[in-house]
Amino acid sequence: MSANSADSRFIYVGTFTGVDFHGGGAEGIYVCRMDMTSGAVELVHTVPDVPNPSYLALHPKLPILYAVNAVPEIDGHDGGAASAFAVDPATGGLTFLNRQSSCGSGPCHVSVEQSCRYVITANYSSGSVAILPIEEDGSLGPATDWVQHVGSSVNPDRQEGPHGHSFTPDLANNYALACDLGLDQVLVYRLDLENGKLPPADPPFATVAPGAGPRHLAFHPSGRFVYVINEIGNTMTAFAYDQERGALSEIQTIPTLPPDFTDTSHTADVHVHPNGRFVFGSNRGHDSIVIYAVNEADGTLSLVGYQSTLGEVPRNFVIDPTSTFLLAANQDTDTIVTFRIDAETGMLTPTGHVASVPTPVCLKFATL
Repeated sequence: MSANSADSRFIYVGTFTGVDFHGGGAEGIYVCRMDMTSGAVELVHTVPDVPNPSYLALHPKLPILYAVNAVPEIDGHDGGAASAFAVDPATGGLTFLNRQSSCGSGPCHVSVEQSCRYVITANYSSGSVAILPIEEDGSLGPATDWVQHVGSSVNPDRQEGPHGHSFTPDLANNYALACDLGLDQVLVYRLDLENGKLPPADPPFATVAPGAGPRHLAFHPSGRFVYVINEIGNTMTAFAYDQERGALSEIQTIPTLPPDFTDTSHTADVHVHPNGRFVFGSNRGHDSIVIYAVNEADGTLSLVGYQSTLGEVPRNFVIDPTSTFLLAANQDTDTIVTFRIDAETGMLTPTGHVASVPTPVCLKFATL
């Protein structure tokens, strides 16, 4: 059955494989299939011997999957890597093509820009970003540019230096935005696709509150707004976005946690519903998805509610291509839990379907 069947679709699951890395004990990348009617998820394949494939991205036009290798050294060089795999659309299986240095240690995010000529990566441990060319067969060439972030912020334990946490192209494919947890900045780079370079935008960054720790971001479908989830501060910051200049202007910051919650929690992931009416964020500790309604006139958010992920440490979640389901990856309880999305209210309802996958930390639906 092909990945784009109306009845089912493949899901690729990134994991932690090193027991000294967030307690990971997985074997590599896992391939699941979801029933598009019920939301039930079943494990189909295990792709072993992929070191710490903690974040994944799929090529929009070719059957290719990219994974970061979140390690301090690999293939005889310092720093991590990005790996490329050929996808069998009929079975969902993966065949390793190659990997290249990510030009930094602990890579934690990878994206494919929309012209499909490059992937871009963020390195958490070393605090840098890089751009790598995509070859004709989907494999990766050596990086054509990389940028080392410099500085620190107010939290001495988490912000002693730069920590690039995500690197995301904008919807017009003119700029890429890098959340750096260590700097309390969202750095903006122009995508020079002719030369494979990352020159800074003007202005080159926007700031969040000191100690907030920006982690991931998501664009509103209109392209007018950007939502940044802040890991340390447990907040969501809404920005107005100028697509011509790549400029961000803060319009609001609100909590991701209930006011009466006093235990430790850290945010992780953020997604905007394709209808543009809702923003979702994950809380690790409160172990929930926070749901906001979007004022589409000015981009501001208002709280709708919270949904338990029915597991612990929901690092990543994903909305399925039909916008019917939200799947939460509970890292510490080894589960993927399916929720049905109410497109009118944004609320989530458990379907009762729970899949078992070791330390799931990233979920991506096959697109081809």
